[in-house]
Amino acid sequence: MEKEALIIKQAEFNPRIRKYILHVVAFYLFISVAGIPLILLWYVGIGQYISRRYYEHLACSLTDSHLEFKKGVLFRVEKTIPLENIQDITFIDNPFLRWFDLRILKIETAGSSNPTGSDMKLIGIVDTPAFKKQVLEQRTVIRNKALTMMGGGTGSGDEESIKLLKEIRDLLQDIKNK
Repeated sequence: MEKEALIIKQAEFNPRIRKYILHVVAFYLFISVAGIPLILLWYVGIGQYISRRYYEHLACSLTDSHLEFKKGVLFRVEKTIPLENIQDITFIDNPFLRWFDLRILKIETAGSSNPTGSDMKLIGIVDTPAFKKQVLEQRTVIRNKALTMMGGGTGSGDEESIKLLKEIRDLLQDIKNK
């Protein structure tokens, strides 16, 4: 039976993400030319509904061992990234995002073959720098705990490893001499 993960921080999302989604999709409709007739329908009807539902389904939790993220309206996505696998957290801030008071965190993991370059993209977390700092601190705690469990720094693990290697060497010499 797996132990329940302790939630350290539940991310809060800025409600302005709804307007951000509304405008970004409208921009893509505009540059596609074929979507220009749909812009009014997007702003007045379906866009309002989809952006509201998207915001309602956003969730991100930092636990003692991993980062969980949920999003989506029609197609739901749930991602769980172990903290020890996180290699890089990129903070993105630009004038368009600042206009909506939003920031982006891109999280990349070890061995990621994702062509977009990130495994998780979190848009609109309130106090993004503090959340990033907490994730990095918890990752450090996990790594230090793993080092301690492996005997790193205590010396006793090194002595046991040397003793085991000597026994293996002696056994190999006995086999060679036979």
